[in-house]
Parts: sequence; C-alpha cells; structure tokens
Amino acid sequence: MEIKVLGTGCAGCKALHETVKQAVAELGLAATVVKEEDIVKIMSYNVMTLPALAVNENVVAKGKRLSLDEVKKLLTNN
Repeated sequence: MEIKVLGTGCAGCKALHETVKQAVAELGLAATVVKEEDIVKIMSYNVMTLPALAVNENVVAKGKRLSLDEVKKLLTNN
C-alpha cells in the first residue's frame, strides 16, 4: 500500500503526515508513507484544497485535518 500526504508544508499537512504515520504503525500495515510537497505533482491529483490524502493513487480525503480514527477507517477500507 502506498499512502501519500499531499500538501505544501503547512502545519495542517505536517499534522496529517504524522497522524498517517501513527495510524500505519498502530494498524501494523505494510505501507509506504510519502509526503508530496511538489505543487505540480499535487495538481495532477486534481486537488484544490489541502491537505489531501491519497491511497494507492486514489484521493480519499481532501481539505481537512483528519483524526487518527478517521485515518484508520480510510486505511482499513482501501
């Protein structure tokens, strides 16, 4: 599983990245977590609000900081 946190480096993006890493660790998932800050690459996902979360190249959330429980639900449903 590849998980990408899409964001330009704002506080919300950094917080989501940490939350995702924690969720992956707690769930024991075999996943790669990437923080994508390149605006051109972010735009290729057709995301206009940040931060956003993509799992296996599919955007599953955008425009808000997710709680740990919300991230866990998204990761176990994909």
